[in-house]
Amino acid sequence: MIAEHPPASVPDFAALRHCWHPVAYTHAVKDTPHHTRLLGEDLVIWRDSGGTPHALRDLCIHRGTALSLGRVVGDRIMCPYHGWQYGSDGVCTHIPQLEDPTKVPGKARVDAFATQERYGHIWVALETPARYDLPDIPELDDPDWVVVQAGPYAWNADASRQLENFTDFGHFPWVHPGLLGDPERPVVPDYSVTIDDHILRYDIVRPEAPNSDDFPVFGNETTEAPTRRSRYQLHLPYTILLRLGWGGEKGMVYFFASQPVDEDHCAGYVTIARNYDREQPASVLQDFEDTIFNQDQVVVESQRPERVPFDLAAEMHMKFDAVAINYRKAMREQGLAKRPA
Repeated sequence: MIAEHPPASVPDFAALRHCWHPVAYTHAVKDTPHHTRLLGEDLVIWRDSGGTPHALRDLCIHRGTALSLGRVVGDRIMCPYHGWQYGSDGVCTHIPQLEDPTKVPGKARVDAFATQERYGHIWVALETPARYDLPDIPELDDPDWVVVQAGPYAWNADASRQLENFTDFGHFPWVHPGLLGDPERPVVPDYSVTIDDHILRYDIVRPEAPNSDDFPVFGNETTEAPTRRSRYQLHLPYTILLRLGWGGEKGMVYFFASQPVDEDHCAGYVTIARNYDREQPASVLQDFEDTIFNQDQVVVESQRPERVPFDLAAEMHMKFDAVAINYRKAMREQGLAKRPA
């Protein structure tokens, strides 16, 4: 008889509620309410008269209508069904069916969530205080650097799977030959990972494919056997800051964050800054990222189990999987993953 193994650790949604997560690009939330999901919760993101974003549960307390179907009235969001209006704190301040519409019962309120706008994203933490600050990325505020956004990339996968794929060096020559990797040079160079609280840091100098005619996006000067130095910061739970260099003044910054929509769905946001090719159309980088993420999506959505198993014995690991090994350890040690009940 084959012994049954206990289920492997998975993301702990209760703990993840205390982290900042991206829910939309800044440009996606304008004058009308915006619906999204975070950790299985339906949210409505909207801006008040001053342009400040807010997040509420997307559910009117009266008859359960989605507030995202309504509209913004000054500093309040109005339900489309009966016209009830809610402030940024989730308190209902106006019920038009009442003789005195301001005489609102105290229990007429919906949940409100901490919200901030930074780096061209709107971020939400479902519980406060949030555990970790967002990373410091001065390049995104530097006028000498051109910023391009790509995505979001909605996948039928756990956010941890999307994040691990982004930082997995071994798959580049096989999933992205001629774009991110060279099948003739598949060996992953030695590198080491250090952990500072919730941040994993690691540098690697690795082979990459030459710039292609379709996607001339990198700063290497050679056409054969180029390499690049990649300096990574992986910020738990689902954010990566990557700085690329080719030995000269040209530099590129990748800022990636995955939104854990629910247990089996995520959305990846990519923000790129570079100090070269300033006149190149943004569509060149965006088309490149679309190609890369579409190639990855098919593979990652096939992975089983669907959610990353954070117990190391659940999958086979090699030395070149040091990022995944340390990420899974850190998620457990920081209390962001646990055995399912």
